[in-house]
Amino acid sequence: MDIAHFILLLAGGVSAVFTYVLQVNYKQGAVRASAMVGVFVSVFVLLFSKLIPAYLTENLPLVCFGASFVGMVSYKVLSNYFLIGISGVVFTVIFLNTSTYFNGFGGGLGSAACIALLVTLSIPILKKKGKLSNGFLQLRKQMRSRMKKKR
Repeated sequence: MDIAHFILLLAGGVSAVFTYVLQVNYKQGAVRASAMVGVFVSVFVLLFSKLIPAYLTENLPLVCFGASFVGMVSYKVLSNYFLIGISGVVFTVIFLNTSTYFNGFGGGLGSAACIALLVTLSIPILKKKGKLSNGFLQLRKQMRSRMKKKR
């Protein structure tokens, strides 16, 4: 991994957390917080475009704006700053590996952000090593009771 990819991974995590902080702690709302991060990074890249490598000039605004979609998550769904940062990094990995396949399609950043959040939200389920969470147990109980009623 070269330094440019490391910078993009770091920027993705920081953008997601920064958007979340603006949204929750400073009560800016999800859309406004995401827009603020996007505008800030874009202006930064425009002002310092001669100092930044061309690869970062092209991809940094996209990664930061897309990762800001991760930070738009509700605090009721995900309220852990570390996991939001991890989701931003996962978004960046998805972006770097799929950006050539979705060239010209709308909604690619939002879809990748949704996938990154779903991956992060599934971590607790995967850590249980086969144990079902309460929600899955309730679903299984309801399905069994319906099967008994049909007999």
